[in-house]
Amino acid sequence: SANAAILKGGKESTESFKAISTVISQALNKSDVPNDSIQLVTTRDAIDPLLELSQYIDLVIPRGSNDLVRNCQRKAHMPVLGHADGLCSLYIHSDADEKMAVNVAVDSKTDYSAACNAIETLLVNEEVLESVLPAVATALIEKGVSLRCDAPAKESLSKHLPQDKFSQHVQDVKENDFNTEFLDLTIAVRTIKSAEGVDAAIEHINTHGSHHTDAILTSSKETADRFCNAVDSACKFWNCSTRFCDGMRFGFGTEVGISTNKVHARGPVGLEGLMIHEYRVSGQGQGAAMYGAGGRQFKHKRLPLA
Repeated sequence: SANAAILKGGKESTESFKAISTVISQALNKSDVPNDSIQLVTTRDAIDPLLELSQYIDLVIPRGSNDLVRNCQRKAHMPVLGHADGLCSLYIHSDADEKMAVNVAVDSKTDYSAACNAIETLLVNEEVLESVLPAVATALIEKGVSLRCDAPAKESLSKHLPQDKFSQHVQDVKENDFNTEFLDLTIAVRTIKSAEGVDAAIEHINTHGSHHTDAILTSSKETADRFCNAVDSACKFWNCSTRFCDGMRFGFGTEVGISTNKVHARGPVGLEGLMIHEYRVSGQGQGAAMYGAGGRQFKHKRLPLA
């Protein structure tokens, strides 16, 4: 991307970063790129002063804990590309296929539960509480997931799950659970009233979510389009796992970060997301006053590049 970079890893990866920095420096010595284009910072004390150097640093890309990202967002004098939370939800609509719901829910939660694109909330239309939810819950429990359920979901599971599994893996949900990024094998479950349907799911996600990645399971393209058009997230998925929100899986190459920003890059960001536009204009002495009413007209046609 032709950008210089200052690297700062966590304390547990300091030695790895030193080794990487050494290799990069050796490679740069064999090129025309200045050796100090890639620099390494190893102490936390250096972070806050760096965040003030907007005349030298154009962009900060924090990868790590919620506290780290929010600290950078709060203190940086330059734009910050990233996300503080991964509060992702999966909504199972009334016409969702049971087998698909099981597969997608299990993958979205347990493929890597500490990932920012793993689901933390399961929204279930009340029409499938007695059919699809028990199968999904059983599959999640087999993977070691604990379910924090609202009253309707808990009542349904009490009738369909073996008593020992129910008592061990199903608890009452607290309202704050819907604002919690568990980052482990715990998931909050909320029932969506059938009369409100997809609109209630959208409202929940836009209220409690982090605008990262959210998914819907439905056989209706119209319902899926309504969901994807109204959910205010960087990535909206229909009938697939939220774990696909990833730069490599999107074909962007190495992922620099995932952004929930609404300017410049949004969603998974690869090298292309670190580039900006420049405009070069070649003329023959033209001035803006030559164009307009009674003068020359703009053609706005694509021309072959020399």
